[in-house]
Amino acid sequence: MAKQKVLPTGVERFFSDKDLIVSKTDLKGRITYTNRIFRDIAGYSGADLDGAPHSLIRHPDMPRCVFKLLWDTIEAGGEVFAYVKNMCANGDHYWVLAHVTPSYDAAGRMVGYHSNRRVPNPTLIRDTITPLYERLLEAERQAPDRKIGMQAGHALLTGLLQDKGTSYDEFIHTL
Repeated sequence: MAKQKVLPTGVERFFSDKDLIVSKTDLKGRITYTNRIFRDIAGYSGADLDGAPHSLIRHPDMPRCVFKLLWDTIEAGGEVFAYVKNMCANGDHYWVLAHVTPSYDAAGRMVGYHSNRRVPNPTLIRDTITPLYERLLEAERQAPDRKIGMQAGHALLTGLLQDKGTSYDEFIHTL
């Protein structure tokens, strides 16, 4: 029996500002570790998550171009901070400020990625991030296909940052 597609419910979940959501993945983005807080808020068991693609919790309101920027940065060995709207197993959602970094073995080879997520400022999400992501999504959805859409969203984001005279990292850190 095929697994039924989960649809967004519009219900937001929250976690404590004292909590830290943690996950680790391999180089392909398959989950190798999640902490209890991750599992509790996302509504998945460890068995459901182990080996699953991290995109399992991707909310359809998230612009693909934000993930492109994230992946481009960490695959190049950099770290990135990003505001992310994640989807729970039942379709509810939760917002995080994610800090994603590469993980290395003792020989210095990149072996995966580590992400720590904290509670974001709700006013910032409402007033800045949500309107920005809606603009990026609109650019992505107007394109004839997903790849061109991601490129259009990325171009819009890059242009907005250039207009502000700032980098993505500077933009995120000044919010």
